[in-house]
Amino acid sequence: MELTIRIGGEAGQGLQLIGTVLTTYFKRLGYHVFTHQDYMSRVRGGHNFYQIRLADKPVCCSRQQVDLLLALDSNTIDLHEDALSQQGRIIYDSEMCKRQGVGRHFLYMPFTAIVKELAVAEVMVNSAAVGAVIGILGLDLQPFAEIIADFIGKKGTEVVTTNIKVAQAGHDHAVSDYAGLFSLPAPEAGLQSHILINGSQAMGLGALMSGCKFYSAYPMTPSTGIMVFLAAKAAEHGLVVEQAEDEIAAINMALGASYAGVRAMTGTSGGGYALMTEGVSLAGITETPIVIAEVQRPGPATGLPTRTEQSDLFFVLYGGHGEFPRVVFTPGTPEQAFYLTNKAFHLAEKYQIPVIVQSDQYLADCQWTLPEFAEEGLLQEDFRLRGQALQERESYQRYGYSDSGITPLAVPGASRHLVVVDSDEHDEDGHIIEDAETRNRMMTKRLFNKLPLLQAEMTPPEHYGAAEPDFLLIGYGSTWGLLKEVVDHCPPQKAVAMLHFSEVWPLPLSDTFDYVALLEQATTICVENNATSQFATLLHSQTGHRCTHRINRFDGRPFTLDNLMEALNDYLC
Repeated sequence: MELTIRIGGEAGQGLQLIGTVLTTYFKRLGYHVFTHQDYMSRVRGGHNFYQIRLADKPVCCSRQQVDLLLALDSNTIDLHEDALSQQGRIIYDSEMCKRQGVGRHFLYMPFTAIVKELAVAEVMVNSAAVGAVIGILGLDLQPFAEIIADFIGKKGTEVVTTNIKVAQAGHDHAVSDYAGLFSLPAPEAGLQSHILINGSQAMGLGALMSGCKFYSAYPMTPSTGIMVFLAAKAAEHGLVVEQAEDEIAAINMALGASYAGVRAMTGTSGGGYALMTEGVSLAGITETPIVIAEVQRPGPATGLPTRTEQSDLFFVLYGGHGEFPRVVFTPGTPEQAFYLTNKAFHLAEKYQIPVIVQSDQYLADCQWTLPEFAEEGLLQEDFRLRGQALQERESYQRYGYSDSGITPLAVPGASRHLVVVDSDEHDEDGHIIEDAETRNRMMTKRLFNKLPLLQAEMTPPEHYGAAEPDFLLIGYGSTWGLLKEVVDHCPPQKAVAMLHFSEVWPLPLSDTFDYVALLEQATTICVENNATSQFATLLHSQTGHRCTHRINRFDGRPFTLDNLMEALNDYLC
Protein backbone atom coordinates (compact mmCIF):
# COMPACT_ATOMS: atom_id res chain seq x y z
CA MET A 1 0.00 0.00 0.00
CA GLU A 2 1.13 3.50 -0.76
CA LEU A 3 -0.43 6.90 -1.33
CA THR A 4 0.90 10.20 -2.66
CA ILE A 5 -0.62 13.47 -1.45
CA ARG A 6 0.28 16.79 -3.08
CA ILE A 7 -0.70 20.10 -1.48
CA GLY A 8 -0.55 23.03 -3.89
CA GLY A 9 -1.11 26.77 -3.63
CA GLU A 10 0.62 30.12 -3.32
CA ALA A 11 3.46 31.01 -0.99
CA GLY A 12 1.90 32.43 2.15
CA GLN A 13 -1.11 30.08 2.15
CA GLY A 14 0.42 27.79 4.74
CA LEU A 15 1.31 24.82 2.54
CA GLN A 16 4.37 23.94 4.58
CA LEU A 17 2.38 23.92 7.83
CA ILE A 18 -0.30 21.68 6.31
CA GLY A 19 2.34 19.36 4.87
CA THR A 20 4.41 19.21 8.04
CA VAL A 21 1.38 18.56 10.27
CA LEU A 22 0.11 15.78 7.99
CA THR A 23 3.58 14.25 7.68
CA THR A 24 3.98 14.23 11.46
CA TYR A 25 0.49 12.76 11.82
CA PHE A 26 1.21 9.85 9.45
CA LYS A 27 4.55 9.19 11.09
CA ARG A 28 2.99 9.06 14.56
CA LEU A 29 0.41 6.57 13.32
CA GLY A 30 3.30 4.36 12.18
CA TYR A 31 3.43 4.82 8.41
CA HIS A 32 6.61 5.15 6.40
CA VAL A 33 6.83 8.69 4.99
CA PHE A 34 8.89 10.52 2.36
CA THR A 35 8.29 14.18 1.53
CA HIS A 36 9.66 16.75 -0.86
CA GLN A 37 8.90 20.40 -1.54
CA ASP A 38 8.80 22.51 -4.68
CA TYR A 39 8.74 26.22 -3.87
CA MET A 40 9.48 29.51 -5.55
CA SER A 41 11.93 32.13 -4.29
CA ARG A 42 9.29 34.55 -3.04
CA VAL A 43 7.53 35.19 0.26
CA ARG A 44 4.04 35.39 -1.23
CA GLY A 45 2.41 34.40 -4.50
CA GLY A 46 3.69 32.13 -7.23
CA HIS A 47 3.06 28.40 -7.10
CA ASN A 48 4.41 25.97 -4.51
CA PHE A 49 3.63 22.42 -3.59
CA TYR A 50 4.41 20.04 -0.75
CA GLN A 51 4.30 16.32 -1.51
CA ILE A 52 3.90 13.42 0.92
CA ARG A 53 4.37 9.78 -0.01
CA LEU A 54 3.23 7.36 2.71
CA ALA A 55 3.29 3.59 2.69
CA ASP A 56 3.32 0.47 4.82
CA LYS A 57 6.88 -0.24 3.68
CA PRO A 58 9.97 2.03 3.44
CA VAL A 59 9.85 4.64 0.67
CA CYS A 60 12.79 6.84 -0.25
CA CYS A 61 11.92 8.95 -3.29
CA SER A 62 9.00 10.82 -4.79
CA ARG A 63 6.51 9.75 -7.43
CA GLN A 64 5.07 11.85 -10.24
CA GLN A 65 1.54 10.44 -10.02
CA VAL A 66 -0.71 11.84 -7.30
CA ASP A 67 -3.56 10.11 -5.47
CA LEU A 68 -4.85 13.09 -3.50
CA LEU A 69 -4.37 16.66 -4.71
CA LEU A 70 -5.27 19.28 -2.11
CA ALA A 71 -5.78 22.44 -4.19
CA LEU A 72 -5.71 25.73 -2.31
CA ASP A 73 -6.05 27.73 -5.53
CA SER A 74 -7.18 27.28 -9.12
CA ASN A 75 -3.65 27.28 -10.51
CA THR A 76 -2.90 24.07 -8.62
CA ILE A 77 -5.71 22.30 -10.47
CA ASP A 78 -4.48 23.54 -13.84
CA LEU A 79 -0.89 22.49 -13.17
CA HIS A 80 -1.42 19.11 -11.52
CA GLU A 81 -4.74 17.65 -12.69
CA ASP A 82 -2.90 15.65 -15.36
CA ALA A 83 -0.72 14.05 -12.68
CA LEU A 84 -3.66 12.28 -11.01
CA SER A 85 -3.44 8.51 -10.79
CA GLN A 86 -6.32 6.35 -11.99
CA GLN A 87 -7.99 6.58 -8.59
CA GLY A 88 -6.78 10.13 -7.96
CA ARG A 89 -9.00 12.82 -6.47
CA ILE A 90 -8.80 16.61 -6.11
CA ILE A 91 -9.90 18.15 -2.80
CA TYR A 92 -10.93 21.74 -3.38
CA ASP A 93 -13.15 24.58 -2.19
CA SER A 94 -14.97 26.29 -5.06
CA GLU A 95 -14.88 29.61 -3.20
CA MET A 96 -11.11 29.43 -2.64
CA CYS A 97 -10.39 28.18 -6.16
CA LYS A 98 -13.02 30.41 -7.80
CA ARG A 99 -14.21 27.57 -10.00
CA GLN A 100 -16.52 24.60 -9.97
CA GLY A 101 -14.86 21.26 -10.50
CA VAL A 102 -16.43 18.97 -13.06
CA GLY A 103 -15.96 15.21 -12.91
CA ARG A 104 -15.91 12.38 -10.38
CA HIS A 105 -12.33 13.13 -9.40
CA PHE A 106 -13.33 16.46 -7.76
CA LEU A 107 -14.15 16.33 -4.05
CA TYR A 108 -15.77 19.56 -2.93
CA MET A 109 -14.97 20.67 0.65
CA PRO A 110 -16.42 23.94 2.09
CA PHE A 111 -13.26 25.16 3.84
CA THR A 112 -14.21 28.84 3.60
CA ALA A 113 -17.74 28.18 4.79
CA ILE A 114 -16.43 26.25 7.78
CA VAL A 115 -14.31 29.12 9.10
CA LYS A 116 -17.14 31.58 8.47
CA GLU A 117 -19.67 29.39 10.27
CA LEU A 118 -17.35 28.99 13.25
CA ALA A 119 -16.48 32.71 13.16
CA VAL A 120 -12.71 32.10 13.29
CA ALA A 121 -9.73 33.59 11.48
CA GLU A 122 -9.57 32.84 7.75
CA VAL A 123 -6.07 31.40 8.11
CA MET A 124 -7.61 28.44 9.95
CA VAL A 125 -8.84 26.99 6.66
CA ASN A 126 -5.52 25.10 6.85
CA SER A 127 -6.76 23.14 9.87
CA ALA A 128 -10.01 22.39 8.06
CA ALA A 129 -7.98 21.08 5.12
CA VAL A 130 -5.87 18.86 7.37
CA GLY A 131 -9.02 17.48 9.01
CA ALA A 132 -10.57 16.82 5.60
CA VAL A 133 -7.57 14.83 4.33
CA ILE A 134 -7.56 12.73 7.52
CA GLY A 135 -11.31 12.15 7.20
CA ILE A 136 -11.18 11.17 3.51
CA LEU A 137 -8.52 8.58 4.39
CA GLY A 138 -10.80 7.13 7.06
CA LEU A 139 -8.42 7.91 9.91
CA ASP A 140 -8.98 9.13 13.47
CA LEU A 141 -8.43 12.84 14.09
CA GLN A 142 -7.27 12.39 17.71
CA PRO A 143 -3.46 12.50 17.08
CA PHE A 144 -3.95 15.87 15.35
CA ALA A 145 -4.82 17.48 18.70
CA GLU A 146 -1.45 16.55 20.17
CA ILE A 147 0.45 17.55 17.05
CA ILE A 148 -1.16 20.98 16.66
CA ALA A 149 -0.48 21.67 20.34
CA ASP A 150 3.21 20.94 19.71
CA PHE A 151 3.29 23.20 16.67
CA ILE A 152 1.37 26.26 17.89
CA GLY A 153 1.07 25.72 21.64
CA LYS A 154 3.00 28.90 22.36
CA LYS A 155 0.10 30.89 20.89
CA GLY A 156 -2.13 29.83 23.77
CA THR A 157 -4.73 27.22 24.66
CA GLU A 158 -7.56 29.08 22.97
CA VAL A 159 -5.83 29.13 19.58
CA VAL A 160 -5.02 25.43 19.86
CA THR A 161 -8.59 24.56 20.85
CA THR A 162 -10.04 26.60 18.00
CA ASN A 163 -7.80 24.90 15.44
CA ILE A 164 -8.88 21.50 16.73
CA LYS A 165 -12.53 22.55 16.42
CA VAL A 166 -11.99 23.69 12.82
CA ALA A 167 -10.13 20.48 11.94
CA GLN A 168 -12.96 18.45 13.45
CA ALA A 169 -15.46 20.27 11.24
CA GLY A 170 -13.37 19.51 8.14
CA HIS A 171 -13.03 15.90 9.26
CA ASP A 172 -16.79 15.54 9.83
CA HIS A 173 -17.63 16.93 6.39
CA ALA A 174 -15.18 14.56 4.72
CA VAL A 175 -16.46 11.50 6.59
CA SER A 176 -20.05 12.46 5.86
CA ASP A 177 -19.58 13.07 2.12
CA TYR A 178 -16.73 10.73 1.14
CA ALA A 179 -16.68 7.85 3.63
CA GLY A 180 -15.05 4.72 2.19
CA LEU A 181 -13.49 6.49 -0.79
CA PHE A 182 -10.03 5.71 0.52
CA SER A 183 -9.04 3.26 3.23
CA LEU A 184 -5.55 2.64 4.54
CA PRO A 185 -4.42 -0.64 6.08
CA ALA A 186 -3.10 -0.61 9.62
CA PRO A 187 0.44 0.78 9.82
CA GLU A 188 3.45 -1.35 10.67
CA ALA A 189 3.85 -1.99 14.41
CA GLY A 190 6.84 -0.34 16.05
CA LEU A 191 7.34 2.44 13.51
CA GLN A 192 6.11 5.03 15.99
CA SER A 193 9.63 5.05 17.46
CA HIS A 194 11.17 6.06 14.14
CA ILE A 195 12.40 9.60 13.67
CA LEU A 196 11.25 12.09 11.04
CA ILE A 197 14.26 13.98 9.75
CA ASN A 198 15.57 15.83 6.70
CA GLY A 199 19.10 16.10 5.33
CA SER A 200 19.92 19.47 6.89
CA GLN A 201 18.80 18.35 10.34
CA ALA A 202 20.83 15.16 9.98
CA MET A 203 23.98 17.10 9.07
CA GLY A 204 23.43 19.42 12.04
CA LEU A 205 22.90 16.45 14.35
CA GLY A 206 26.04 14.81 12.99
CA ALA A 207 28.00 17.98 13.77
CA LEU A 208 26.67 18.09 17.34
CA MET A 209 27.51 14.43 17.93
CA SER A 210 31.02 15.05 16.60
CA GLY A 211 31.77 17.74 19.16
CA CYS A 212 31.35 20.77 16.91
CA LYS A 213 31.58 23.90 19.07
CA PHE A 214 31.54 26.66 16.44
CA TYR A 215 29.36 27.12 13.36
CA SER A 216 29.46 30.25 11.23
CA ALA A 217 27.50 30.95 8.06
CA TYR A 218 25.76 33.57 6.00
CA PRO A 219 22.17 32.47 5.31
CA MET A 220 21.91 31.08 1.78
CA THR A 221 19.16 28.79 0.55
CA PRO A 222 19.20 25.81 0.73
CA SER A 223 21.96 25.51 3.36
CA THR A 224 20.28 27.68 6.00
CA GLY A 225 18.45 24.74 7.55
CA ILE A 226 21.71 23.50 9.08
CA MET A 227 22.31 26.83 10.82
CA VAL A 228 18.69 27.04 12.02
CA PHE A 229 18.91 23.54 13.49
CA LEU A 230 22.23 24.20 15.24
CA ALA A 231 21.11 27.60 16.56
CA ALA A 232 18.14 25.92 18.24
CA LYS A 233 20.52 23.48 19.98
CA ALA A 234 23.35 25.92 20.72
CA ALA A 235 22.61 26.74 24.36
CA GLU A 236 21.99 23.11 25.27
CA HIS A 237 25.25 21.89 23.72
CA GLY A 238 27.63 24.79 24.40
CA LEU A 239 27.85 25.65 20.72
CA VAL A 240 28.53 29.10 19.27
CA VAL A 241 26.50 29.83 16.12
CA GLU A 242 27.53 33.01 14.34
CA GLN A 243 25.63 34.62 11.45
CA ALA A 244 28.44 36.27 9.53
CA GLU A 245 28.16 39.29 7.26
CA ASP A 246 29.20 37.21 4.23
CA GLU A 247 30.72 33.85 3.32
CA ILE A 248 34.29 35.20 3.37
CA ALA A 249 33.85 36.10 7.01
CA ALA A 250 32.04 32.84 7.72
CA ILE A 251 34.88 30.55 6.62
CA ASN A 252 37.56 32.73 8.18
CA MET A 253 35.70 32.76 11.51
CA ALA A 254 35.47 28.98 11.39
CA LEU A 255 39.18 28.69 10.57
CA GLY A 256 39.97 31.00 13.48
CA ALA A 257 37.88 28.86 15.84
CA SER A 258 39.60 25.72 14.59
CA TYR A 259 43.05 27.27 15.06
CA ALA A 260 42.02 28.21 18.60
CA GLY A 261 41.36 24.56 19.38
CA VAL A 262 37.70 23.66 18.80
CA ARG A 263 35.93 21.69 16.11
CA ALA A 264 34.43 24.14 13.62
CA MET A 265 32.13 24.06 10.62
CA THR A 266 30.65 26.41 8.06
CA GLY A 267 27.95 25.97 5.43
CA THR A 268 26.74 27.57 2.23
CA SER A 269 25.52 26.95 -1.30
CA GLY A 270 27.41 27.36 -4.59
CA GLY A 271 27.39 31.16 -4.72
CA GLY A 272 28.68 31.38 -1.16
CA TYR A 273 31.29 28.69 -1.77
CA ALA A 274 32.62 30.87 -4.59
CA LEU A 275 33.48 33.46 -1.93
CA MET A 276 34.90 30.81 0.40
CA THR A 277 37.44 29.36 -2.01
CA GLU A 278 40.32 31.55 -0.83
CA GLY A 279 39.56 30.41 2.71
CA VAL A 280 39.54 26.79 1.55
CA SER A 281 43.03 27.32 0.15
CA LEU A 282 44.04 28.97 3.44
CA ALA A 283 42.92 25.84 5.26
CA GLY A 284 44.97 23.82 2.76
CA ILE A 285 48.31 25.56 3.33
CA THR A 286 47.90 26.14 7.07
CA GLU A 287 46.63 22.56 7.50
CA THR A 288 43.74 23.80 9.62
CA PRO A 289 40.88 21.30 10.07
CA ILE A 290 37.50 22.51 8.87
CA VAL A 291 34.22 20.92 7.75
CA ILE A 292 32.23 22.69 5.04
CA ALA A 293 28.63 21.88 4.12
CA GLU A 294 27.98 22.80 0.49
CA VAL A 295 24.26 22.44 -0.28
CA GLN A 296 23.70 22.78 -4.01
CA ARG A 297 21.14 24.72 -5.99
CA PRO A 298 21.16 25.45 -9.73
CA GLY A 299 23.57 28.10 -11.00
CA PRO A 300 25.31 29.93 -12.53
CA ALA A 301 25.13 33.07 -10.39
CA THR A 302 21.86 33.21 -8.44
CA GLY A 303 20.37 30.57 -10.75
CA LEU A 304 17.22 28.99 -9.30
CA PRO A 305 17.59 29.81 -5.59
CA THR A 306 15.05 27.31 -4.25
CA ARG A 307 15.52 24.41 -6.67
CA THR A 308 17.86 21.43 -6.73
CA GLU A 309 20.84 20.33 -8.82
CA GLN A 310 24.09 18.36 -8.63
CA SER A 311 26.17 20.81 -10.63
CA ASP A 312 28.84 21.84 -8.09
CA LEU A 313 30.80 18.58 -7.91
CA PHE A 314 33.75 19.80 -9.97
CA PHE A 315 33.60 23.14 -8.17
CA VAL A 316 34.16 21.63 -4.71
CA LEU A 317 36.71 19.17 -6.08
CA TYR A 318 38.88 21.86 -7.64
CA GLY A 319 37.70 25.20 -6.15
CA GLY A 320 40.62 26.98 -4.51
CA HIS A 321 43.98 28.03 -5.89
CA GLY A 322 47.01 25.81 -5.58
CA GLU A 323 47.15 22.09 -4.87
CA PHE A 324 46.28 20.56 -1.51
CA PRO A 325 44.36 17.52 -0.27
CA ARG A 326 40.68 17.59 0.49
CA VAL A 327 37.89 15.06 0.99
CA VAL A 328 34.40 15.26 -0.56
CA PHE A 329 31.43 13.30 0.76
CA THR A 330 28.06 13.18 -1.03
CA PRO A 331 25.45 11.57 1.26
CA GLY A 332 22.31 10.13 -0.29
CA THR A 333 20.09 9.84 2.79
CA PRO A 334 19.72 11.67 6.12
CA GLU A 335 21.33 8.66 7.80
CA GLN A 336 24.36 8.92 5.51
CA ALA A 337 24.41 12.69 6.10
CA PHE A 338 24.58 12.07 9.86
CA TYR A 339 27.39 9.52 9.79
CA LEU A 340 29.38 11.18 6.99
CA THR A 341 29.32 14.52 8.82
CA ASN A 342 30.82 12.68 11.79
CA LYS A 343 33.44 11.09 9.52
CA ALA A 344 34.13 14.51 8.00
CA PHE A 345 35.07 15.93 11.41
CA HIS A 346 37.19 12.84 12.13
CA LEU A 347 39.18 13.08 8.90
CA ALA A 348 39.45 16.87 9.01
CA GLU A 349 41.07 16.67 12.46
CA LYS A 350 43.14 13.54 11.80
CA TYR A 351 44.66 14.77 8.53
CA GLN A 352 44.35 18.54 9.18
CA ILE A 353 42.50 19.25 5.94
CA PRO A 354 39.23 20.76 4.68
CA VAL A 355 36.44 18.20 4.26
CA ILE A 356 33.36 19.09 2.21
CA VAL A 357 30.00 17.41 2.81
CA GLN A 358 28.02 18.10 -0.35
CA SER A 359 24.23 17.95 -0.33
CA ASP A 360 21.51 19.62 -2.43
CA GLN A 361 18.09 21.20 -1.96
CA TYR A 362 16.32 17.89 -2.52
CA LEU A 363 18.19 16.01 0.22
CA ALA A 364 18.30 19.07 2.48
CA ASP A 365 14.51 19.51 2.57
CA CYS A 366 13.17 15.97 2.07
CA GLN A 367 11.87 14.29 5.22
CA TRP A 368 12.28 10.56 5.82
CA THR A 369 11.03 8.19 8.50
CA LEU A 370 14.09 6.31 9.70
CA PRO A 371 15.14 4.24 12.70
CA GLU A 372 16.91 6.28 15.36
CA PHE A 373 20.60 6.78 14.58
CA ALA A 374 22.90 4.69 16.76
CA GLU A 375 25.79 6.28 18.66
CA GLU A 376 27.82 3.11 18.24
CA GLY A 377 30.40 3.57 15.54
CA LEU A 378 30.63 7.35 15.85
CA LEU A 379 34.23 8.57 15.65
CA GLN A 380 35.18 10.73 18.64
CA GLU A 381 39.00 10.72 18.83
CA ASP A 382 40.66 14.03 19.77
CA PHE A 383 43.73 14.60 17.60
CA ARG A 384 44.77 17.91 19.18
CA LEU A 385 47.95 18.14 21.24
CA ARG A 386 46.75 19.56 24.55
CA GLY A 387 47.50 19.89 28.26
CA GLN A 388 50.23 17.83 29.84
CA ALA A 389 51.13 16.08 26.59
CA LEU A 390 51.96 19.46 25.04
CA GLN A 391 53.72 20.82 28.15
CA GLU A 392 56.04 17.83 28.36
CA ARG A 393 57.35 18.18 24.81
CA GLU A 394 60.89 19.53 24.67
CA SER A 395 60.18 21.23 21.36
CA TYR A 396 57.27 21.77 19.04
CA GLN A 397 57.27 22.16 15.26
CA ARG A 398 53.87 22.75 13.76
CA TYR A 399 54.90 21.55 10.31
CA GLY A 400 57.65 19.03 11.03
CA TYR A 401 58.33 16.63 8.16
CA SER A 402 56.80 13.16 8.48
CA ASP A 403 56.17 10.15 6.27
CA SER A 404 52.44 10.42 6.90
CA GLY A 405 52.34 14.17 6.31
CA ILE A 406 50.62 14.55 9.69
CA THR A 407 52.32 16.61 12.37
CA PRO A 408 51.24 17.60 15.90
CA LEU A 409 48.39 20.11 16.05
CA ALA A 410 48.72 22.14 19.24
CA VAL A 411 46.33 24.58 20.83
CA PRO A 412 47.80 28.10 20.94
CA GLY A 413 48.21 29.80 24.29
CA ALA A 414 48.05 26.54 26.20
CA SER A 415 51.78 26.02 26.80
CA ARG A 416 55.23 27.56 26.68
CA HIS A 417 55.56 26.45 23.05
CA LEU A 418 54.99 28.91 20.24
CA VAL A 419 52.13 27.88 17.93
CA VAL A 420 52.51 29.58 14.54
CA VAL A 421 50.56 29.43 11.29
CA ASP A 422 51.19 31.42 8.11
CA SER A 423 49.34 31.69 4.83
CA ASP A 424 52.65 31.90 2.92
CA GLU A 425 54.76 28.85 2.28
CA HIS A 426 56.66 28.07 5.46
CA ASP A 427 59.26 25.89 7.12
CA GLU A 428 58.76 23.28 9.84
CA ASP A 429 58.35 25.95 12.51
CA GLY A 430 55.74 27.84 10.47
CA HIS A 431 57.92 30.76 9.36
CA ILE A 432 57.83 32.17 5.82
CA ILE A 433 60.25 30.75 3.27
CA GLU A 434 60.85 31.15 -0.47
CA ASP A 435 63.51 28.53 -1.28
CA ALA A 436 62.68 25.72 -3.72
CA GLU A 437 63.88 22.84 -1.54
CA THR A 438 61.59 23.67 1.40
CA ARG A 439 58.69 24.26 -0.97
CA ASN A 440 59.10 20.80 -2.49
CA ARG A 441 59.36 19.13 0.90
CA MET A 442 56.26 20.93 2.23
CA MET A 443 54.20 20.07 -0.86
CA THR A 444 55.24 16.44 -0.49
CA LYS A 445 54.30 16.49 3.19
CA ARG A 446 50.91 18.15 2.70
CA LEU A 447 49.83 16.53 -0.54
CA PHE A 448 51.62 13.38 -1.65
CA ASN A 449 52.14 11.85 1.80
CA LYS A 450 48.51 12.34 2.85
CA LEU A 451 46.68 11.38 -0.36
CA PRO A 452 47.30 7.60 -0.23
CA LEU A 453 46.24 7.52 3.43
CA LEU A 454 43.10 9.49 2.66
CA GLN A 455 42.16 7.20 -0.21
CA ALA A 456 42.51 4.20 2.10
CA GLU A 457 39.95 5.84 4.44
CA MET A 458 37.27 6.01 1.74
CA THR A 459 34.41 3.51 1.89
CA PRO A 460 33.62 1.68 -1.39
CA PRO A 461 30.37 2.44 -3.20
CA GLU A 462 27.17 0.62 -2.24
CA HIS A 463 26.16 -2.22 -4.55
CA TYR A 464 22.45 -3.02 -4.36
CA GLY A 465 20.50 -5.43 -6.55
CA ALA A 466 21.67 -8.18 -8.87
CA ALA A 467 25.05 -9.64 -7.91
CA GLU A 468 26.07 -9.89 -11.58
CA PRO A 469 24.00 -7.19 -13.24
CA ASP A 470 23.37 -6.78 -16.92
CA PHE A 471 22.42 -3.16 -16.24
CA LEU A 472 24.18 -1.09 -13.58
CA LEU A 473 22.68 2.25 -12.49
CA ILE A 474 25.39 4.62 -11.25
CA GLY A 475 24.74 7.61 -9.03
CA TYR A 476 26.04 9.71 -6.17
CA GLY A 477 24.54 11.97 -3.55
CA SER A 478 20.78 12.44 -3.37
CA THR A 479 19.93 9.90 -6.11
CA TRP A 480 20.40 6.99 -3.66
CA GLY A 481 16.71 6.47 -2.81
CA LEU A 482 15.63 6.95 -6.42
CA LEU A 483 18.05 4.35 -7.79
CA LYS A 484 17.26 1.87 -5.02
CA GLU A 485 13.53 2.02 -5.77
CA VAL A 486 14.15 1.72 -9.51
CA VAL A 487 16.07 -1.51 -8.86
CA ASP A 488 13.20 -2.76 -6.68
CA HIS A 489 10.64 -1.98 -9.40
CA CYS A 490 12.55 -3.65 -12.24
CA PRO A 491 11.57 -7.24 -13.09
CA PRO A 492 14.11 -9.78 -11.73
CA GLN A 493 14.87 -11.16 -15.19
CA LYS A 494 16.40 -7.80 -16.14
CA ALA A 495 19.31 -8.25 -13.64
CA VAL A 496 19.52 -4.59 -12.63
CA ALA A 497 21.67 -3.19 -9.81
CA MET A 498 22.71 0.13 -8.32
CA LEU A 499 26.22 1.39 -7.62
CA HIS A 500 25.98 4.47 -5.41
CA PHE A 501 28.93 6.62 -4.33
CA SER A 502 28.70 8.65 -1.13
CA GLU A 503 32.47 9.15 -0.71
CA VAL A 504 33.65 10.56 -4.02
CA TRP A 505 37.04 12.18 -3.41
CA PRO A 506 39.44 10.61 -3.35
CA LEU A 507 37.59 7.80 -5.10
CA PRO A 508 37.73 4.65 -2.95
CA LEU A 509 40.29 1.94 -3.63
CA SER A 510 38.99 -1.25 -5.22
CA ASP A 511 40.98 -3.67 -3.04
CA THR A 512 38.11 -4.69 -0.72
CA PHE A 513 35.38 -4.39 -3.40
CA ASP A 514 36.44 -4.40 -7.02
CA TYR A 515 33.76 -2.03 -8.25
CA VAL A 516 35.84 -1.20 -11.34
CA ALA A 517 35.52 -4.83 -12.50
CA LEU A 518 31.77 -4.65 -11.88
CA LEU A 519 31.56 -1.52 -14.04
CA GLU A 520 33.26 -3.30 -16.91
CA GLN A 521 30.89 -6.29 -16.79
CA ALA A 522 27.62 -4.39 -17.24
CA THR A 523 25.82 -1.82 -19.35
CA THR A 524 26.30 1.24 -17.16
CA ILE A 525 23.80 4.09 -16.93
CA CYS A 526 24.87 7.16 -14.94
CA VAL A 527 21.98 9.21 -13.51
CA GLU A 528 22.75 12.80 -12.50
CA ASN A 529 20.93 16.05 -11.73
CA ASN A 530 23.24 18.13 -13.94
CA ALA A 531 23.78 18.86 -17.61
CA THR A 532 27.33 17.63 -18.18
CA SER A 533 27.49 14.29 -16.30
CA GLN A 534 30.17 15.49 -13.91
CA PHE A 535 30.34 12.29 -11.90
CA ALA A 536 30.52 10.11 -15.01
CA THR A 537 33.43 12.28 -16.15
CA LEU A 538 35.14 11.94 -12.77
CA LEU A 539 34.65 8.18 -12.83
CA HIS A 540 36.18 7.97 -16.31
CA SER A 541 39.17 10.11 -15.35
CA GLN A 542 39.94 8.03 -12.25
CA THR A 543 39.07 4.48 -13.34
CA GLY A 544 39.13 4.57 -17.14
CA HIS A 545 35.51 3.39 -17.32
CA ARG A 546 33.30 5.28 -19.74
CA CYS A 547 29.61 4.94 -18.88
CA THR A 548 27.52 3.33 -21.62
CA HIS A 549 24.61 5.77 -21.19
CA ARG A 550 23.92 8.96 -19.28
CA ILE A 551 20.59 10.29 -18.06
CA ASN A 552 20.55 13.92 -16.97
CA ARG A 553 18.00 16.28 -15.48
CA PHE A 554 18.89 19.94 -14.96
CA ASP A 555 15.58 21.85 -14.84
CA GLY A 556 15.92 22.40 -11.09
CA ARG A 557 13.58 19.54 -10.20
CA PRO A 558 14.53 16.12 -8.84
CA PHE A 559 13.98 12.88 -10.71
CA THR A 560 10.84 11.03 -9.67
CA LEU A 561 10.44 7.26 -9.73
CA ASP A 562 7.91 7.44 -12.58
CA ASN A 563 9.89 9.65 -14.95
CA LEU A 564 13.19 7.84 -14.42
CA MET A 565 11.56 4.46 -15.03
CA GLU A 566 10.16 5.89 -18.25
CA ALA A 567 13.58 7.20 -19.30
CA LEU A 568 15.19 3.82 -18.54
CA ASN A 569 12.74 1.92 -20.74
CA ASP A 570 14.81 2.83 -23.79
CA TYR A 571 17.82 1.02 -22.32
CA LEU A 572 16.26 -1.88 -20.37
CA CYS A 573 13.85 -3.12 -23.07
